[in-house]
Amino acid sequence: MHDLHNNSRALRVISPVAVGTTGTGQTGKVIDRQGFSGVEFLCSYGAITATNAVFTVTVKEGDVTGTLTSVADGDLLGTELLAGVAAAATRTSGVSRNVVKRVGYRGNKRYVNASIKSTITAATIISCSALLYSPSVMPAPNP
Repeated sequence: MHDLHNNSRALRVISPVAVGTTGTGQTGKVIDRQGFSGVEFLCSYGAITATNAVFTVTVKEGDVTGTLTSVADGDLLGTELLAGVAAAATRTSGVSRNVVKRVGYRGNKRYVNASIKSTITAATIISCSALLYSPSVMPAPNP
């Protein structure tokens, strides 16, 4: 079974939601990665119109669900900065609006989550999903 379908599991981290109050974030659901080697977080951003809008992603890890700490850069594939959206003089679809960005986790903690924080209050819809990969037992459960 050398296909993506049987070797991965998709989970919701942040349900689609409009950005709330300036400076607050959407904290993602904690993901239990037991039985999987890694996680790829897929962060989706809608029609961002404000040129000064910045969306920041933070990935956390822990041995228990109640005590998560920021992930060391060496345990990430890509960066949290690249998974977010920076301010832009003009917004370009597929680059700085209407775009999906990602960051991976390859650390050894059982629990992980991702959060997205915004510098503005806007009607922009954001969401985040986790793709767990390389299961120890195949096929991976669906859902």
